[in-house]
Amino acid sequence: MSDLHVVLGATGAIGSAVVAELTAGGHRVRAVSRGAGSGPGDFRADVTTTEGAIAACAGAAVVYQCAQPEYGRWAEEFPGLTRTILTGVEAAGAKLVMADNLYVYGPVDGPMTEDRPHAATNPKGRARAEVDRLILDAHRSGRIRATLGRASDYYGPGGVNTVIGPTVFAAALAGKTARWIGDLDQPHTVAYLPDIAAGLVTLGERAEADGRAWHLPTAEAVTGREFLGLVWAAAGGEPRIAGLSRGAQRLIGLFNPTVRELGETWYQRDRPFVADDSDFRRTFESVKVTPHTEGVAATLEWYRRNPA
Repeated sequence: MSDLHVVLGATGAIGSAVVAELTAGGHRVRAVSRGAGSGPGDFRADVTTTEGAIAACAGAAVVYQCAQPEYGRWAEEFPGLTRTILTGVEAAGAKLVMADNLYVYGPVDGPMTEDRPHAATNPKGRARAEVDRLILDAHRSGRIRATLGRASDYYGPGGVNTVIGPTVFAAALAGKTARWIGDLDQPHTVAYLPDIAAGLVTLGERAEADGRAWHLPTAEAVTGREFLGLVWAAAGGEPRIAGLSRGAQRLIGLFNPTVRELGETWYQRDRPFVADDSDFRRTFESVKVTPHTEGVAATLEWYRRNPA
């Protein structure tokens, strides 16, 4: 059996973390992106096309789907991308591991578990629910083996296109105000990128992961105020923090498309948004969870070495 592990979207934050985790574990890795580099495992392909997806997945034992359309194009493009990638995975006879998130649930009134209904009514949430349905239908029909690993907002080395990225870490290092998107005092599950990668690789390696979605393990939920406090404690200097309110988001969104898109899922920002990962912890004996103090320190160090 092949030991080739293929990572789609390998230059993104999650994809590059998965490549690093697989490489550290001794796996043979193909790192796929549209503009791949010159490393021994780098592979250039456009997986939005059937030909590109088949070429990218050829010979794989496991395919990690970390590629995604632009955030504002999820509703229009994510289901089609998923159908194309399923064709590539099926042609290779491989297992699919989907890097998923928590959008499918919609607004919640308690900790999220994997059996919660997919109640999202917003376009992005509906698109993610359709993606999940396509993958699990392909698994149930016997076309492929598949599993999904869900994570909340992430931070970590290399994490720049995230709400817990430059506006928090780079800002603190520059002595500027570190900004949290939403209410500073609502508990929120946040995931550390290397932990996401470790969880996804576990799902890829274990047969008992197949056929369902899992909440990837994380450190405890924190409020924005608590998280920014950890950042400033590690960065040093006089703490300067702020939360972005719904009103400010609407105002800034008038001229900033990225901020405007956040309004669709503001329910993740104005109330507790906590994922229960106990199923994963009960099922898999080796669970990698980095304390936030360590994750914050490592992320700050990465930002120091990689100034904008």
